[in-house]
Amino acid sequence: MRPLFILAACIVGLALIDPQDVLTLATAASSLETFATIGLVALGLGLTMMIREFDLSVVGMYSMAGCIAVVMGGTHAWLGLACALAAGLAGGLAQGWLIMRPRLGSVGVTLGGLLVFAGVAYVVTENRALPYENMQVALGLSAPIGGIFSTRSLVAIAIFAAAALVIGLTRYGRDIIAIGSDRRGAMTAGVNVNVLVIGIFGFSGFCAALSGALLSYSLASASPAGLSDVIVPAAAAAILGGVSLAGGTGRPLGIAMGVLSLAVLRAGFNAVGAPPYVNGVAMGAILLIVAILDGPYLARRLHWLVRRRAH
Repeated sequence: MRPLFILAACIVGLALIDPQDVLTLATAASSLETFATIGLVALGLGLTMMIREFDLSVVGMYSMAGCIAVVMGGTHAWLGLACALAAGLAGGLAQGWLIMRPRLGSVGVTLGGLLVFAGVAYVVTENRALPYENMQVALGLSAPIGGIFSTRSLVAIAIFAAAALVIGLTRYGRDIIAIGSDRRGAMTAGVNVNVLVIGIFGFSGFCAALSGALLSYSLASASPAGLSDVIVPAAAAAILGGVSLAGGTGRPLGIAMGVLSLAVLRAGFNAVGAPPYVNGVAMGAILLIVAILDGPYLARRLHWLVRRRAH
């Protein structure tokens, strides 16, 4: 329930500042566009954190996929999107294999992946910004649906819903939590750890590629350095959504609420005309509170109080 409480607190707090500017359809639409921009990256990254790994390469994949989509999808948008998704899936699976087979650390592997993917983006674009001339696709992805949604936000919502159903209603969710809690114990219990970890990194690469490609299409341009500021809000959203760096906790719906909390903060502060740094300060303060609540000192104090009252 904590991610839901954080989201509600963000909405109420901003509404108390200026309800006329915050509680509008424009603010809701802006929040959902931010959700579409960082949501899928946060979902893939959050799942790797749930198994006690970390995928730094999402930044490079995000940019590379956008560049591939624009270069290959000039005439047929579906071709560019397919190439971008294939690259994202292949890159993620390759990193997962390196982590599980040669037993390399995920931070080192994905940092290398980040540099490789970023380098490919520079090669594909010849180190320059490329326009995307298929304006019909660009305008269609950003066109409002129902007043607050867009094609990009609906795609993100659909993938979150599918991930929530798979993890909540199948054995994969239980196995993922088991891997993050005790990998050796999960293997003893018969969980196919290698396949799941490789698959999760493949899914992370797929999500980053899909998000980067759709964003580049909607912006009608691609740049090798233009989409590099996604990992900090994505990681923050996963943590606000209940995912721990220690692994073994979290759910897709919680990650979605963490993303929405950041999106609401950004849209709300923009609506009231606050300087950009205010959003960063507010996000940092919320993350600090969450870290304190998750810390061992507070847990020990609460346990001591419960035992004292029991006696």
